[in-house]
Amino acid sequence: MSMLGYLRRHARGAFVVLCALAQAACAQRTGPDVPRPFAAGNDEVLHWNQPADRASCPDRAGYLWVQPVEGPACIRYFASDDIDGARIAIVQFSGDRDSVMDQAPTRIPGNTEPLRTLDAQRSRDRAGVPWVFVARPGTYGSSGDHRKRRELVEFHALDAALDALMQRHKLQRIVILGHSGGATAGAALLTLGRTRVACAVLTSGAFGLLERATLLGRSNGGRTDTTGSAQFYDPLDHVGGIARDPSRRIVLIGNRDDRNTPFALQQRFADAVGKAGHRVEIRTHAAEPPEYHDLTDRIGLRTASLCAREALFPQLPERTPP
Repeated sequence: MSMLGYLRRHARGAFVVLCALAQAACAQRTGPDVPRPFAAGNDEVLHWNQPADRASCPDRAGYLWVQPVEGPACIRYFASDDIDGARIAIVQFSGDRDSVMDQAPTRIPGNTEPLRTLDAQRSRDRAGVPWVFVARPGTYGSSGDHRKRRELVEFHALDAALDALMQRHKLQRIVILGHSGGATAGAALLTLGRTRVACAVLTSGAFGLLERATLLGRSNGGRTDTTGSAQFYDPLDHVGGIARDPSRRIVLIGNRDDRNTPFALQQRFADAVGKAGHRVEIRTHAAEPPEYHDLTDRIGLRTASLCAREALFPQLPERTPP
């Protein structure tokens, strides 16, 4: 090999390594979306808005084949390395991803199994508690249509997936953590009667979906939510389905200036949950301008971590995670 060929070969190898390191460094953090300059190769990406296919949903960690009433679904999840037999684990749902779902999978940030798993492990290291990222239908490899988010087809699939997840990994209890549309999903699971939830941390959640869509000017004649659907499932209308559990905490965190999910509607949900006799609190926190929707300081992760620690060691003083 000539000296020029040798240099070219090793330059290409160094470039690949640098790209991989940059991808890992830019893996999605908990909370607000962060733009990332690198995308995955076509052979390793997670596919979006795909129908359920049993042949591509193996019976192994990372995949859950479930049978909700609307039909089968394959829900992907990405976990830290210590969830088996955990007394408690944090289960995270992301916010809406409509801004990227129509892009080529290679262009979607963090859209590979290694990067999603790395993000779960990093969140676990920060929180000090086993961590699972569960991909909502239509996103990050989960089957379904993300355009039908906030409908029962989404929430039933996630509910069945949590049953399967807890059974497979022998989890005793979970802390639900969701931001924005993920918070709405977490609230919906509570209203479907989910038990063995030590805490639910819901940040900047969307509630009062019809009123929200109208306030944002995105409702069709006052009949649809922001997705254009009239088949939405609003947790605010189903608070009566929340299971009784005096030890469970429900914590809502938002910003009063939120231009995406009005804080007044988050307050309304908290008031309804409290009136129904459940342990609930609502807080405000700093958020990133100009939308004031994405909260700062990883407050969702930190609150979920403290909730989990309180549930595990109720007699010990709380310690703020790193």
